[in-house]
Amino acid sequence: MTGIDTAPSDTRKALLAQLNGVASELLEFGRSVTDPDIPMYEGWTVKRTLGHILFWHESFARNVRDLAAGVKPAPVSGAYADLNRRCFEELETVTFIEVLDRFRAAQDMINRSILDEKVVVIPYRVGSRSYSPEEHLEIVSKHILTHLKALRAAVRRKAK
Repeated sequence: MTGIDTAPSDTRKALLAQLNGVASELLEFGRSVTDPDIPMYEGWTVKRTLGHILFWHESFARNVRDLAAGVKPAPVSGAYADLNRRCFEELETVTFIEVLDRFRAAQDMINRSILDEKVVVIPYRVGSRSYSPEEHLEIVSKHILTHLKALRAAVRRKAK
């Protein structure tokens, strides 16, 4: 016993609950989408945007899972533009439903691992700084919410 309390903080638990709520909102939105090819930004559709979210969520989930298992994580490497291109290429043949299912699986993996006392600092991307679990949970929630707002706006525009 080191005398250092490594148990997950109440803040971490609250931020995980917040992320679970955001993840549920995203999945609910995704299930309501009838046309995943609605344009969003230049070269981005609803499906590609959800694929982008999935790409980063799976990366986060793998890193947290590895830390909890005592394995050295392998964060993604590359410039953001290259990583987005890679995620679009990797997810091109994946169905919209599979994107949603994989997002749910990644969230489940995060739930199983993020409260483990071995998860102290989470790598994000090679060449970027690592984050505390609390910081990472907050950043991920904000990232998803930012895209969710734009996704909802795109669907509303299409409906008009």
